[in-house]
Order: sequence, then structure tokens, then C-alpha cells
Amino acid sequence: MKKYDYLVVGAGLFGSVFAHEAVKKGKSCLVIDKRNHIGGNIYTEEIEGINVHKYGAHIFHTSDKEIWEYVNQFAEFNQYINSPVAIYKDELYNLPFNMNTFSKMWNIKTPKEAKEIIEAQRKEANISNPQNLEEQALSLAGRDVYEKLIKGYTEKQWGRSCSELPAFIIKRLPFRFTYDNNYFNDRFQGIPMGGYTQIAKKLLEGSDVLLETDYRDFIAKNAGIASKIIYTGMIDEFFDYKFGPLEYRSVRFETEVLDTDNYQGNAVVNYTEREVPYTRIIEHKHFEFGKQEKTVISREYSSEWKVGIEPYYPVNDEKNSKLYAKYKELAENEKNIIFGGRLGMYKYFDMDKVIRAALDVCKTELN
Repeated sequence: MKKYDYLVVGAGLFGSVFAHEAVKKGKSCLVIDKRNHIGGNIYTEEIEGINVHKYGAHIFHTSDKEIWEYVNQFAEFNQYINSPVAIYKDELYNLPFNMNTFSKMWNIKTPKEAKEIIEAQRKEANISNPQNLEEQALSLAGRDVYEKLIKGYTEKQWGRSCSELPAFIIKRLPFRFTYDNNYFNDRFQGIPMGGYTQIAKKLLEGSDVLLETDYRDFIAKNAGIASKIIYTGMIDEFFDYKFGPLEYRSVRFETEVLDTDNYQGNAVVNYTEREVPYTRIIEHKHFEFGKQEKTVISREYSSEWKVGIEPYYPVNDEKNSKLYAKYKELAENEKNIIFGGRLGMYKYFDMDKVIRAALDVCKTELN
């Protein structure tokens, strides 16, 4: 094989942005990915004319104008506003916690009434030094919001009781005392019309791409193929789990086509009751205001990660942060390898933050 300036391991957003910027600077890039498609977790697949978010809902939102303008080079974005709803037993609530939520929960109308109820419940909880997530949530939100909208969902997400989870997971709870269901506060928000895969395709123009290619097998046969490596896989796996594996949460998706034009009336519906096994149902057509005759839904099940299955969310608690620091030290000693992305940096990133992190690396590496 020919020699390249960069071997980019992972065709997700971080690797694709780096490859795009490197090619613009006249560098040669080979991008490899173990999956059979480009785009990493932002990959969208067309089913029944609907762009299905294969790895869970991806809603682009940012307050960084430069990043918004950057991503708009590669796709036209619609005006989608993320306004999820939550179902608890036979009750339905708007998210995030706002006056629509409180009005439904307590049959009230004014911010003053809502604040008084929350404050009374916080005082009743009487927790000054929260020792776990349950106590933290009760001290911030009171009993009603915690029991109906936080407890069950959080326990499903993390696979353990709220009383066993550390308090810092919920550092604060955003309450809005306005009738506003917009989940994000960011100035710019939307979904690319035609799905996310087109963005990855455009970012990777000019690079050579090999799919269904495992890094270890490939590099064993092609050592020295590139002057430098951009590695976006798991940092602990790269170092053979030398200090033990970092912890992640994983997600399993059950996707099905339904013979109806509208299943739930919203793109994102959370199920906050512990007894319902999935955390939420995504109805993909609503991301792009689809009018198709059929619909596609995905149920999401949170699960414990183990070696061999797909890692999604780093568990950034104190124990794992200390472990990651050891791997980071090893990574910094690798002269010709740059680690990036959520797995390479062991950090949960929103899409705009991934792009910003990749561009920051480009600035240092390519200029």
C-alpha cells in the first residue's frame, strides 16, 4: 500500500473532521473503521424514505457560531427544536422541567406557585449534605419531580439504584419557570435535511477509506503506513487494558417499521417508570417533519458495558477519572499518535464539542 501522512482510526465525526482539514492542507489520509459504514454514531440509514438515527437521537445544537457555520457547509439544517415528552404510568409531562411540566403535575398556573411547591418539598426532604444521587435530587427538586421524572429513568440509564449512585451525577437540575419546551438553551439548533451520513461523506472526500478494518490487524500488516496516527478508538483498549478497563454504559436499540403514519406524535418520548424496560422511544420521521405513509421507531435499552460490545457513555466518576489519567499519561508519551473523540479522550461530547476538539487538534497539528 502507498504511504500516507496520516492514518485516521475511526470514521466518526472527530476523525472525519481531522481528515477533511488535513486534505485541505495537502496532506494524504487513510481513514479506517471497524464498522461497515462511515459516520460513527452520527450515521443515518434510510428506511421507508425516513432517515433513521442508527445509534440514537442526534440533535445538533450549539452556541458556537463558528461551529454552526462550519457544519452548515456540509448540509442544510432544518428548524427542528428538541421538545421531548415524558410518560410516567398514565401521565404525560413536557421536558425539560418547565411551567408546562409543573402546571400538569400540580394543577397550577404561575411561576410563584411552582416555586413555592418545589421549595416546600425541598424543605420537607431536609437534606443539607447529599450523600447519593437520590438525596441530591430530592434536595434540588423535591419528592414529586424526583419520583415521577428522575428516579426510574436514571436507574434504567445507570443500571443501579439512585441511592447507590454518586451525588455529583446531578450537580444541578435546570428549572424553567416559563412555558418553554425547548430542551436546549443553545442559539443554533436543527437536524440536517437528508440525514447525517451526507456530512461524513463530504468530510471524507479526498481521503482513502477502508471499512470493516480492525486497527490491530491492519497495523500488524501495515506498520509504518503513515507518518502519524489519529486514534479515536478506546484509549484503554489501545494500551491492552494495562491498568484495567475503563467503564462505559452501552445502549441497545430495537428498531421496527410500523404500518402507521404517526405512532407517538413526537420524535422523543422518555419512559420514566422503572418497570418499563426501555428508557425512551424515538420516532425518526419527526426529526425531519416527515409525511411518509409508514413510520420507524427505535426503543432504547441502557445496558452495562463489557469488553466486546459497543461503548457509548464514559462513566466519568472519580475512580474512572483516575484510571483515565494513567492512560492519558501513556498517550502523551506516544510521539506519533494523537488520541481524540469520546473514546480516545474518555469524555462525553456533544457533536459541536467534538468538531471544536477536532479543529483545535488541526490548528496545532496542521499549521
